[in-house]
Amino acid sequence: MQFEVWAPQADRVTLHCEGATHTLARDPAREGWWTGEAEAADGARYGFALDDGPVLPDPRSRRQPDGPDGLSAVVDHGRHEWRARWSGRGLPGAVLYELHVGTYTREGTLDAAAERLEHLVDLGVTHVELMPLCPFPGRHGWGYDGVSLWAVHEPYGGPAALKRFVDRAHGLGLGVVLDVVHNHLGPSGNHLPRFGPYFTDTHTTPWGSAVNLDASGSDEVRAFLLGSALAWLRDYRLDGLRLDAVHALYDTRACHFLEELSAAVDALAAEVDRPLFLIAESDLNNPRFITARAENGLGLHAQWNDDFHHAVHTTLTGESQGYYADFAREPFAALAKTLTGGYFHDGTYSSFRGRRHGRPLDRSRTAGHRLVGYSQTHDQIGNRAQGDRLAARLSPGLLACAATLTLTA
Repeated sequence: MQFEVWAPQADRVTLHCEGATHTLARDPAREGWWTGEAEAADGARYGFALDDGPVLPDPRSRRQPDGPDGLSAVVDHGRHEWRARWSGRGLPGAVLYELHVGTYTREGTLDAAAERLEHLVDLGVTHVELMPLCPFPGRHGWGYDGVSLWAVHEPYGGPAALKRFVDRAHGLGLGVVLDVVHNHLGPSGNHLPRFGPYFTDTHTTPWGSAVNLDASGSDEVRAFLLGSALAWLRDYRLDGLRLDAVHALYDTRACHFLEELSAAVDALAAEVDRPLFLIAESDLNNPRFITARAENGLGLHAQWNDDFHHAVHTTLTGESQGYYADFAREPFAALAKTLTGGYFHDGTYSSFRGRRHGRPLDRSRTAGHRLVGYSQTHDQIGNRAQGDRLAARLSPGLLACAATLTLTA
């Protein structure tokens, strides 16, 4: 089979596959790419050595059997026989359930989770939203420090288990959404900087150097992220992706990366003839994310609505610290505004930020399903000092109010 890797700064690249070493050649048609052939089948272990450096996993590895620092493994996606006949399930009217594979069952695996999906069907859930699955160091974690953006965390069961999970979910009528993280990787186990300019100091993020979307070499970095996103939707038959913290994707190019991504996903949806969608997490309150590309928007299909969460939370708990302060002044008015207008901060002054924030949605042209509402998420719980959920402080009656507001919004 053919192996390839982008390593524009290397003078020599060797492939180490199943105990044999092969010298790769520069690809004359693609600058910075190296290619070569070697005998390999599904499961074969391999890695690349740049110049005189150590053997490293493939940046586009489909499987990391021994974790982020181990050798990569070949994955033959054609080996899986899909059983469920699935025509897709779109976002309008969707009820999403955020599922962390490591904590959903005692076993903490995709196969174990697949056996407990009927509970979600009975509950009325339409889509399972899996928290990030890319490999990360160790066994347990949220998944937001993942690397190897084309692979599945091995302790969860690896690529084969994800396909079995999706097949099972689709057989039950459940769509499957995956949370993906493009705004940072690692840092532990992140070998990408050795291969090329995947990161840039042109911009900085809370996690350090930004992913390179607009500096020299960014064409290949964008293609890397696009290819990963499409692979989840195509090779694993996922129905959508939740994009983590898109406000941290710094891109000054005329065509923003998210616009390019949404166009590619829409094209794939037409090719496979089923609905596919992208849900952004953003705290910018910028309607451009969910505005059509033809109208100079980025063309994403929906976004999380933190303002709705904050309004519900302050109304029911009375909390007023941090970003809850603006909502707590007149909580019922804030709740009414988010229920009718989508955003609370739509150009209004935010005391938490010390400036005006957001801009109004065009409600006449923005379908309700473009905003995903929730009373709790992993972010809103996990970032609290004690990680307490609403059930830790509210009565059953008020919890019912939270559920009613969310489910009827």
